[in-house]
Amino acid sequence: MKLRVLGSAAGGGFPQWNCNCAQCSAVRSGSPNHRARTQSSVAVGGPDDWLLVNASPDILTQLQSSPALQPARGARDTGIAAVLLCDGQIDHSTGLYMLRERGAKLPLWTTRPAFEDLSQGNPILRVLGHYCGVDWHEIGLDGQSFEIPGVAGLKVTALPLESKPAPYSPHRDCPVPGDNIGLTFENTATGGRVFYAPGLGEITPPVWEAMSRADAVLVDGTFWTDDEMIRLGFSTKTGRSIGHLPQSGEGGMLDWLGRLPATTRKLLIHINNTNPILDEASPERRAVEAAGVEVTFDGLEIAF
Repeated sequence: MKLRVLGSAAGGGFPQWNCNCAQCSAVRSGSPNHRARTQSSVAVGGPDDWLLVNASPDILTQLQSSPALQPARGARDTGIAAVLLCDGQIDHSTGLYMLRERGAKLPLWTTRPAFEDLSQGNPILRVLGHYCGVDWHEIGLDGQSFEIPGVAGLKVTALPLESKPAPYSPHRDCPVPGDNIGLTFENTATGGRVFYAPGLGEITPPVWEAMSRADAVLVDGTFWTDDEMIRLGFSTKTGRSIGHLPQSGEGGMLDWLGRLPATTRKLLIHINNTNPILDEASPERRAVEAAGVEVTFDGLEIAF
């Protein structure tokens, strides 16, 4: 069983199309210390059949870079057996449009709040009804594990996260459990576990329990500091206010990851273009590496 990182950047990718910050400019100029990244998404399963977790706007590029997801068993084929979304955000759902040529209904797993986001606030699912259609499965929040038909040997468990729904969500001003979820993937043959939470605003006791039981954790790496976007003049909002726990400082993500067992593999994903850890020569990147934490990149694989 493998987890393959298809995209490791936050919304907009790296470089972001309209951003001329120092980091995006460095990628465009060919800096050896800055690696381009597409928007956050992973695939779990293998060798031929996979669960796509979050459908990035960059899904076509990601599929072209991942031969395992195109097993070519027929004239029209795909390794994507089903899609699961952690939330209804644009950077995790827009790629569904690119899967519209599927020859049968697309098996889709979301919570009910995310389904409402994508049926009402941003009605992608209604649009897909004019193409392949969607076979929707509700993800429960009762802590019960479930399996994905077509992806053998994989068990999934979801838990609600403290975060924010999309700006167009019916729940934007009154968040509800299930707007955003974290996921534990378990290999039923080996018992290996990976915890995945690309949008994480707070480490609650259930989240910490799931992280502590995992062999590897891939968690929110959006911002280095809480005021990052404000200092750079790109926003008036803090990272925490939009649902992202920063890495640095007391109670930050690195602080929490440092409390995990030394045997746990620790990785950051969903990294914003402003985050200095994307500069492989920066002191912030050295601090992350010194803490035993990895910065994910497109194409990285975890066997579990």
